[in-house]
Amino acid sequence: MTASSGNNLAGNKLARKRYTYEWYVVVICMLAYVFSFVDRQVLALMIEPIKRDLHLTDTQFSLLHGFAFSLFYAVMGMPLAYLADRFARPRIISIGVALWSVATAACGLSQNFLHMFFARMSVGVGEAALSPGTYSMLADYFPKEKLGRAVAIYSLGSFIGGGIAFLIGGYVIALLKHTPTLTLPVLGDMHAWQLTFFIVGLPGLLVALIFALTVRDPQRKGLVQDSSGEVKRVSMPDALRFIAAHGKTFFCHYIGFSFYAMTLFCLMSWTPAFYIRRFGLTPVEAGYTLGTVLLIANTTGVFCGGWFNDWLLRKGRSDAPMRAGCIGAVCMLIPSVAFTQVGSLGASLALLVLAMFFASFPMPTSTAAMQTLAPNQMRAQISAVFLLVSNLIALGAGTTIVALITDKVFASPLAVGHSMAIVNLVASGLAAVLLWIGCKQFRVSLAREASNRRANEPVEETSTANNATPVLGVPAR
Repeated sequence: MTASSGNNLAGNKLARKRYTYEWYVVVICMLAYVFSFVDRQVLALMIEPIKRDLHLTDTQFSLLHGFAFSLFYAVMGMPLAYLADRFARPRIISIGVALWSVATAACGLSQNFLHMFFARMSVGVGEAALSPGTYSMLADYFPKEKLGRAVAIYSLGSFIGGGIAFLIGGYVIALLKHTPTLTLPVLGDMHAWQLTFFIVGLPGLLVALIFALTVRDPQRKGLVQDSSGEVKRVSMPDALRFIAAHGKTFFCHYIGFSFYAMTLFCLMSWTPAFYIRRFGLTPVEAGYTLGTVLLIANTTGVFCGGWFNDWLLRKGRSDAPMRAGCIGAVCMLIPSVAFTQVGSLGASLALLVLAMFFASFPMPTSTAAMQTLAPNQMRAQISAVFLLVSNLIALGAGTTIVALITDKVFASPLAVGHSMAIVNLVASGLAAVLLWIGCKQFRVSLAREASNRRANEPVEETSTANNATPVLGVPAR
């Protein structure tokens, strides 16, 4: 064997090892995302016993499920993303995982609305550390033509977690249905739904430990330089100025994908109540049925969304993330409305499968769009701004609007399906229109940034050693 072939073989082995580790990080991040959605979503299945024991209305329950979580998830995402753009991302994420796991268990200690509200707030604070830091790391681990698939696999965690939440919730309810209360040491008497929070929350501490011990922070790529050629520290005002420089693009992206997410969260939050009230399913039956739907339809949909994004890129569509989202929103509109209006359980579930499949499309595509356009030091912060807007509109407002229409307009819990249909129709339609407009704006922004990079490239090759790029969003002078 020649020295050259030996070097090539060693290089290939190194490449395979590095590639394997990158996908390992994706899987670990996905596992954390699974636990985040288990902890977040299990509340939806237990709506009736929680309402009964804590004496809540639909509107109060929607505040627990949506507003209490989303407000602090969104707001805390900003400072945590700033830290993720400056410090070791795995450390920040592992602390967040530990925090939300303990906070989920604390939900099981709730004795009234305020107790549960503050516990759900803490869950939101912890989970705010995960996605901005993960998106930023994946953009450093993978080239843009593979980023869609990497984010798609990470995003699978949300629907695997949601499905597991329904399955575990259904199993625990079935297991304890003849034992309405349990007496535990120190904790005293506990309802079955309270015990469920302990079962799904505390194992997350193990995930936090694995994350802290095995995930290393990747080298940052595509760093912004200042005028002297040094790597620049980017603050939130810098990120906001970059967003303003591409205002039309980010408006269409942020608001369009937020309305898209409103439909998704509406489906995930209120579908259990709809099937329990409309078709008489028990919480156990609803948990098993909807858990299966999420594990099949949504996981397939999010993977296909990432694959479709990468396929469009290979076909030369530079606006692939926005285009894939627009197509998904159009395909989602009819089934997301119709599944609440048909009289047959089988037909309703078939339409729900279609709705859930297309509702999961934007998770990898919305992320790929942000990470492709934004410079490295801004990626987590720009993602945090998106999560702020998206969660306040989609999870905070969307789930509460359904409850308000049910309580105030129809004045009947049995009408929750009609409320969902109204919200899904408006949200899906607005998402499709905004993302269609955003395709052109996204192409313009990409071209502008490419032009700025070419214009600001130094004559001498002084920046390659620093793995840096010129300041983005600033025209050449």
